[in-house]
Amino acid sequence: MADNTKQAGERVPTVIADGVDIVYRVNGTGAGRGSATAALNRILRRGRAEKAAGVRRVHAVRNVSFVAHRGEAIGLIGTNGSGKSTLLKAVAGLLPVERGRIYTDGQPSLLGVNAALMNDLTGERNVHLGGLAMGMSRAQIKERYQEIVDFSGINDKGDFITLPMRTYSSGMAARLRFSIAAAKDHDVLLVDEALATGDRSFQKRSEERIRELRKHAGTVFLVSHSNKSIRDTCDRVLWLERGELRMDGPTEEVLKEYEKFTAAPTRR
Repeated sequence: MADNTKQAGERVPTVIADGVDIVYRVNGTGAGRGSATAALNRILRRGRAEKAAGVRRVHAVRNVSFVAHRGEAIGLIGTNGSGKSTLLKAVAGLLPVERGRIYTDGQPSLLGVNAALMNDLTGERNVHLGGLAMGMSRAQIKERYQEIVDFSGINDKGDFITLPMRTYSSGMAARLRFSIAAAKDHDVLLVDEALATGDRSFQKRSEERIRELRKHAGTVFLVSHSNKSIRDTCDRVLWLERGELRMDGPTEEVLKEYEKFTAAPTRR
């Protein structure tokens, strides 16, 4: 979309989810797997064949609709298994939707995928490969290399950037992924729990960087179990529960209801 065609102050959609259903198919041990009948059913009718083969359908996301706009930072919250990460992968184009549609303006970048890291390579090599995977030029990577390393903080207690990634803790690897992804401005940046992997100093740097990304007309989605990170970073929250969009609104308003829900003795 050309910015010069937009009136000042107009909200520009970046992600539209329209009645999205996402279904996983999990192989089971049902009767008929491998039989001639099951093979025939696969040809005649997929649903009957899946049942014969013991395939279980897990409805991970159910009829979810929302519109995200440029400059927004949107938190995704919900109890474990509520479909948050699944929805992010679908927005990034990594999972197909069963029903409905997802429209995006620009290229969504899912943290940890666009900046994919290889365990046998050093942190230094991974910075270069991750940058290239995100579409940065070699000159851009060279220019921002030291900034990426400093931002991650992985060299604070030694020269870890020269060691293979397999020697890193999970937190160090996650911080380096975020640092690589944050070195580039994104149309849509999808962040899954990265802010929970470092100390408070790293979290503050990450939150500041997310605010900068928003200023450059990007949209940020943040999945987190830390309500504090959501409060500090996001102005809007989507609350998913059992795959359904339970609430969509201002951060404090949604978190207040979510905290009541999680504090309840039973959640039925």
